Amino acid sequence: MTPTLVRQHLPHAGRKPRVDQWARARDWAEIQERMLVPLYEAVYERLEVGRGTRLLGLGCGSGLALLMAASRGASVTGVDASAPERLALARERMLPEAGGTRACASRIVHGEPGDLTGPDSPAYNVVTAFEPIGCTAGDSEGLEELLEAAAPLAGRGASVVLAGWGPPERCSTSSVLRVATRHADPARGAVGWRPALRDDLEEVAERAGLKPDGSGRVACPFGYADVGNAMRGLLSTGLFDAAIAATDQGQVDKELKEALHPHLRKDGTVWMTNVFRYLIARTV
Repeated sequence: MTPTLVRQHLPHAGRKPRVDQWARARDWAEIQERMLVPLYEAVYERLEVGRGTRLLGLGCGSGLALLMAASRGASVTGVDASAPERLALARERMLPEAGGTRACASRIVHGEPGDLTGPDSPAYNVVTAFEPIGCTAGDSEGLEELLEAAAPLAGRGASVVLAGWGPPERCSTSSVLRVATRHADPARGAVGWRPALRDDLEEVAERAGLKPDGSGRVACPFGYADVGNAMRGLLSTGLFDAAIAATDQGQVDKELKEALHPHLRKDGTVWMTNVFRYLIARTV
C-alpha cells in the first residue's frame, strides 16, 4: 500500500530507480488504491462513521479512504510523511464540489502526527492506519511509533484501525509480490517476503499501548483491465524498487509479467482474489 496498499520500502543503499513520481502517484490513485475500497467500507460501516466522526488517517496517501469517510459526513484529517505527490492528489480530491456537496471539514498535512497538535484541536474519535502489513519482513517498522504519536490526539476509548494481509493461501497476489523480494540483498538493506501471521496486528497494537477490541476479514480482489494496467498498479506501490535497484527494470518487468500470467483471464483482464484483515483497537 504509504496508504495505501503497502508500506513503501526502498533500498537503503545502491542506486535508486529512476521513476516519474507524478506518474507513479497517478497510477497509484487511479489504479491501485481502489483495490482496498471493500476494506474501507467494511470498517466505516462497522464503526458507523458519519456525522460526528472526527477521523485521522495515518499515511493517507492520495486520500481515497478520507474521501469515502467525508462522503459519509465525517470531518477528516490526513497526515503522511512521504510521497508529497500523492498528498497533492489528496488535496485535489478533497476540494469542495460544485454546489457544496462535500461540506465537511478536511485537512491534509505533509508530516507527522505531532504536526497536527493545536491548543483548540478537538480529539479524534477514529484513527486509521490502512496500510496493510504482512507481505514483507519488517513492513510494520515505524507503525508502532506512528500509533504512539497519534494516540495523544485521540480521545480516551477512540477507535484505532490497523490493517493487514490475510494468510498467503487466501491471497493470490502473494505469489506476485514475491517477485519484489526475489532479488533481495540483505547487505544492501533490501527486505524479504514473509507470510502474514495470525497475531501481527494485535502485537503491533499492544506494543503501541492500545487495547484490541475486535477484528474482521474482508475480501479485496485485485482486478485490472489488462496485464499492462496490473503492472502499472503494482509498480506504483514502490514495493518493487529494491528488486529494480538490484537488477534492472526490464528484468523485474519480465518476472512480474510471468507472475501475473496465471491470473490472466480469457478476456485479457487480470483477477487475483485476496483477503485482508483489520483490527479495531481502543486508546486507553
